[in-house]
Amino acid sequence: MKKVLTGNHSVSFGAMVARAEVVAAYPITPQTQIVERISELCADGEMDARFVKVESEHSAMAACIGASAAGSRAFTATSAQGLALMDEMLHWASHARLPIVMSNINRAMGPPWTIWTDQNDSISRRDTGWMQFYCSSNQEVLDTVIQSFKVAEQVKMPAMLILDAFVLSHTSEPVDVPDIELVDSYLPKYQAEFDMDPAHGHPAYGALTNEHWYYELQIKMQRAMDEALDLIVEEDKKFEKVFGRSYPVVEGYRTEDADYLIFTSGTVASTAKDAVDAAREQGIKVGNVKVRLLRPFPKPQIREIAKGRKRLGVIDRNISYGSEGVFFTEIKSCLYGEADRPEIHGFIAGLGGRDITVDSILEMIRQTAEQSPESDINWQGAKLA
Repeated sequence: MKKVLTGNHSVSFGAMVARAEVVAAYPITPQTQIVERISELCADGEMDARFVKVESEHSAMAACIGASAAGSRAFTATSAQGLALMDEMLHWASHARLPIVMSNINRAMGPPWTIWTDQNDSISRRDTGWMQFYCSSNQEVLDTVIQSFKVAEQVKMPAMLILDAFVLSHTSEPVDVPDIELVDSYLPKYQAEFDMDPAHGHPAYGALTNEHWYYELQIKMQRAMDEALDLIVEEDKKFEKVFGRSYPVVEGYRTEDADYLIFTSGTVASTAKDAVDAAREQGIKVGNVKVRLLRPFPKPQIREIAKGRKRLGVIDRNISYGSEGVFFTEIKSCLYGEADRPEIHGFIAGLGGRDITVDSILEMIRQTAEQSPESDINWQGAKLA
């Protein structure tokens, strides 16, 4: 059925139709609406789940870890400082190979105190062992909750779906909420291979190990992430057959004959389409590439779409202090060994919720096409010279 939903409530309904069984929650702006709506769905009997109220985000993730280890499908949501407070538990979840799904609403980190959007909160957790999906529409948000559980439970790694604060989280769009029985046909009831049921042999999580085994456990995590990339592509094809919607890990717009490509993520990818159209009218043969994944990073797909281009521009709504934009670094790295790699230039834009407009993206397209910026960090729309 069609509903007009905010991005936040798209997450809520996604968790419901995915049949999340345990939801642990602590409110934080701009995420609060997600867990508020889930609590109402649980209280009204529309969602068959245990809703656990906790005293902090650290405890929210700890509760999800306990629920997942016991064999339940576990879900939570957070933002910014809340995600940072979870940090210890994020490592615990991934190293215990627990398929928890969490929605993070991208909110800039304080201080100074802010509730507006950029990607630094999730970007700074890229090495915790969580898959990261960056969404650009409310429909993609709901569908990614379902897909995340499907992939996470097969590779036994947790997943984070990510959406821009306010630009998506509080903006309403028509969303198809699929019948829960149809979702069941794609995402069957979770049956953990290992759980803490005493009848199943008393498995342990987080037991002490030493140098004789720790190294090999990390190799297994890496191999699971490698497997996840192919599985995400495969599961998206299956999802399209059932629901009629698809979300490529790398999605091109007007890229077939493009000399130049602009790489984007999140809602900037949608705005960039209008900028590409405007640039085409001015005679600039440019296309937009939306990158949906940060972890696992879609290297083969990036390499394929970058072949034969004159120059690439990467727009980052984040900054790795002392280095550059993170998607810029990742894309340069995966193209480094290519024989005919194009020039690549990085742009930083929209930190702390600064608006990224069609005109500002058009200016970054012009800079990519017409000149070679001198720096790896090209600040777009900043007031400092």
